Amino acid sequence: MPQTIIVLDFGSQYTQVIARRIREAKVYSKVLPYNTPISVLKKLNPIGIVLSGGPASVLAKGAPKPKPAIFSLDIPILGICYGLQLMASMLGGEVKSSNYREYGRGKLTILKKGLLFKSLPPSLTVWNSHGDSLSQLPKGFKATAQTENSDFASIENSAKKFYGLQFHPEVEHSEKGEEILNNFLFTICKCSGDWDIEDFTQFAIQEIKKKVGSKKVILGLSGGVDSSVAAALIHRAIGSQLTCIFVDNGLLRLNERDQVKKLFRDHIPGKLRVALAGGLFLKNLKGVSDPEKKRKIIGKTFIDVFDKEVRNLGEVDFLAQGTLYPDVIESVPIEGNPASLIKSHHNVGGLPKRMKLSLLEPLRELFKDEVRNLGRALGLTENVLMRHPFPGPGLGVRVVGSINAKNLRVLREADAIFIEELINSKWYYKLWQAFCVFLPVRSVGVMGDERTYENVISLRAVTSSDAMTADWAQLPDKLLRKVSNRIINEVKGANRVVYDISSKPPSTIEWE
Repeated sequence: MPQTIIVLDFGSQYTQVIARRIREAKVYSKVLPYNTPISVLKKLNPIGIVLSGGPASVLAKGAPKPKPAIFSLDIPILGICYGLQLMASMLGGEVKSSNYREYGRGKLTILKKGLLFKSLPPSLTVWNSHGDSLSQLPKGFKATAQTENSDFASIENSAKKFYGLQFHPEVEHSEKGEEILNNFLFTICKCSGDWDIEDFTQFAIQEIKKKVGSKKVILGLSGGVDSSVAAALIHRAIGSQLTCIFVDNGLLRLNERDQVKKLFRDHIPGKLRVALAGGLFLKNLKGVSDPEKKRKIIGKTFIDVFDKEVRNLGEVDFLAQGTLYPDVIESVPIEGNPASLIKSHHNVGGLPKRMKLSLLEPLRELFKDEVRNLGRALGLTENVLMRHPFPGPGLGVRVVGSINAKNLRVLREADAIFIEELINSKWYYKLWQAFCVFLPVRSVGVMGDERTYENVISLRAVTSSDAMTADWAQLPDKLLRKVSNRIINEVKGANRVVYDISSKPPSTIEWE
């Protein structure tokens, strides 16, 4: 087991960002629910613990709290935002509802550098997100920094190695946030910083062998980065015990089935079965416009198809999926934590309880960039690894409203043009994700001397490092003009193109 920092999750949408920042420093991090038993923590032998932020108030009845014995483990602890308030409250300090809530950027003035602010300037711009504040320090603690509205923006008990930050060092908006976290990791926790994806690869292979044993696994291969890397990793672990199944659900991009066959043939040796189920998916989705219902129907139908394939294969025990951390945090509370649901994901939110297979999700603790690095370690090529993310429900969540064959055809053709032009202009690999969305509105247009009343296509292109936050991409006017002109002229049924300039948050990357 590598040196490990445990991140106890109190429901913050930034929890996974904390874990990511730690791994970027080449230190292994593991997210666990806030109420993880002390015996489990001791078994993992962490070198440090981070208490995440969260949406709850320490003052609320039933506020989530860790086991009190956590403060007797004799290891460094860093509380962030809610984590600071919680630690201070549990150790004898006082928290109150603040008269001046702090959200967004603020100025941090360092009062005492200590170890946490080692080698940093005397003032920083930081990112706040809290309504409560610490009003009285616990015994043995000192204030080390303040903001305009908080005298205790940073606190420490250096003897106990307990530290607290009222702001969020893990987000990009906090100046020198990476250095602050690194000071905790390397100066306070004495981490060696020698963990890398090769370590994860070997660990994951052993875990897969241990969990699967001599049993058989099927994996839904979409051709995307996640399922391709998952297939390569599982095949490396158990070889011929893995059978990959590609489901043509009728919600695919243009020529996708042929592309997946070529990917599998060239890069992932093993068994591949193709299930042609487009008619079934479209039948079950007929007349359904609510995005959550569509996701649930697609997930249920997906498992129905797999059940049929299992019967054809004989005895199969595991269904493997390429579920990632961002999928999990945005879908359901992780391991019972109090996080709020943003949307359900095909991999984690739409699986019926009657599913007859056990789940195998070897990537569920990785971020997208880590998955790509894992794929490189497994020998996959860049054109596979740098392919943009594609949602499990496919075009089913990119046709806004109800779905039919005509709408899908219009969307497929428009999307293919957009991606082709992004590749030709060298923009594709600069983006996190780019795609078209079919809007449930029609607009008047003029083509030649004839009036048209056709569909609207929205272009979506974003930049991001982990999908937890994203900015809309400022594509060149010339490129957007060419894409729009081609779609309107070449795609029958589309007469207007718009460009989405929404960032995440407050919007999500996908429209549904």
